[in-house]
Amino acid sequence: MVYFEKVTKIYSPTSTALEDVDFSIEPQEFISLVGQSGSGKTTLLKLLLAEEKPTSGKVFFESQDVHSLSKSELPHLRRRIGCVFQEFRLLPSKTAYENIAFAMEAAGKTDEDINENVSQVLEVVGLSDKSWHFPHELSGGEKQRVAIARAIVNQPDLIIADEPTGNLDPLNTREVIEILKKINEIGTTVLMATHNKDVVNSLGKRVVTIEKGKIIRDDKGGRYVI
Repeated sequence: MVYFEKVTKIYSPTSTALEDVDFSIEPQEFISLVGQSGSGKTTLLKLLLAEEKPTSGKVFFESQDVHSLSKSELPHLRRRIGCVFQEFRLLPSKTAYENIAFAMEAAGKTDEDINENVSQVLEVVGLSDKSWHFPHELSGGEKQRVAIARAIVNQPDLIIADEPTGNLDPLNTREVIEILKKINEIGTTVLMATHNKDVVNSLGKRVVTIEKGKIIRDDKGGRYVI
């Protein structure tokens, strides 16, 4: 599904973010991408989203080299990848429902599809009763669940979750991880970058470890062992 082929990313003579990375993701996998701050995790995600270009090597989404896409083709790729971030990135002037609907409007969906799908994903994340609440009326965990609903509403093939529990307490962390597991179980691939050892170890899923820009470990049913 996703392939990194001998990918190197050099920002400056003294800053190499990734070095000769070979890495693949199969459909319906749940992968934890782990490593210390500055190890290259975020650069890897940005390369997959074509927000950065590799210095050498190629990144493929299915059979498509993502960095050969034109500006007009990139939105189609990005609609197939849902993103969840540590800082939520909700629009403060829009309700939970409107934040999610906005993602569908941007993809050109009809009002009928929006009404149906937004209601469905709010139910999936357990927030049907908070549809018309604004972000400032929601807890941190609820905000992240809205962000997850927004990421999945266009039915992407892959979810990228970049430190999705970084701002959450243990209870909300468990709830968010359970939602990501549920999304994965119904067929969506999940790539999660995280520092949370307890989360990684509780999943029992594949763990890919990056250190100083290199993949040093890739365990199918792994643990966080840095």
